[in-house]
Amino acid sequence: MKKVYIVFSFCLFCLCAWPQQEVFTLPELSDTVYAEHPEEGRVSSVIPTKALADSAYQQGNFTAAIQLYEEILTQGEAAEIYYNLGNSYYKADYIARAILNYERALLLRPGNEDIRANLEIARHKTIDKVDAIPELFIIAWKNDLVNSMSMDTWARWGIFFFLLLIGSLYLFFFSKKIGLKKGGFAFGIVCLLLVIVCNLFAAQQHKILTDRTHAIVMTPSVTVRSTPSESGTSLFILHEGHKVQIKDNSMREWKEIVLEDGKVGWIAVSDIEVI
Repeated sequence: MKKVYIVFSFCLFCLCAWPQQEVFTLPELSDTVYAEHPEEGRVSSVIPTKALADSAYQQGNFTAAIQLYEEILTQGEAAEIYYNLGNSYYKADYIARAILNYERALLLRPGNEDIRANLEIARHKTIDKVDAIPELFIIAWKNDLVNSMSMDTWARWGIFFFLLLIGSLYLFFFSKKIGLKKGGFAFGIVCLLLVIVCNLFAAQQHKILTDRTHAIVMTPSVTVRSTPSESGTSLFILHEGHKVQIKDNSMREWKEIVLEDGKVGWIAVSDIEVI
């Protein structure tokens, strides 16, 4: 009876310590009829759906598709909608907005190869080419591993290994055979480590989703300054579509940014949009 109590107490502790995962879902929408206004390039619709937006995209009406996808996203985030919106902006030759939405889709589905491929194609159309500071191999490998799956997928793997851990504990405590006890103990250690790793990676993905510390330059050309003021010294120029990391988010009208090559400066909030 004592063994059962120990196993139960351990499982209860693990479940209480389990990190809460925020799931971004798109509410289910009902179909509705819409009418196009060719002279304005707009769509009149109360409840737009993905099917209607996809139809507008397939017909080559990218302006209508953009409006529909944008309206759908007001009801909840979804990687597929961001991806399709990015495609629509790309077809309409709004490269900066295409990159922005591909990046947002990639936040929700970091392991999706289609999103990554289209993002790279869009980036090739930008003007700025910055050489990033090379990372240590182990750090780059770890980041690639974390970004190979989404937060929810890492959490599911964590649950899977947790269930295996429970099974291995059962073998260790209740098996009559020494070989099974040893095997259950060794397998339990491995499963425990994998549970910890999966939860750490899920927590890191959650932090990336909630912090949103990167942005895309939306202005055709913007001067980055040494101080958060128009009178600050001009440091360098960035063009639309370039991705920057926000280093200082404390000010309302200005943000301090850092580039891949380590350059730092201040840029007006109106010139960027947070991913």
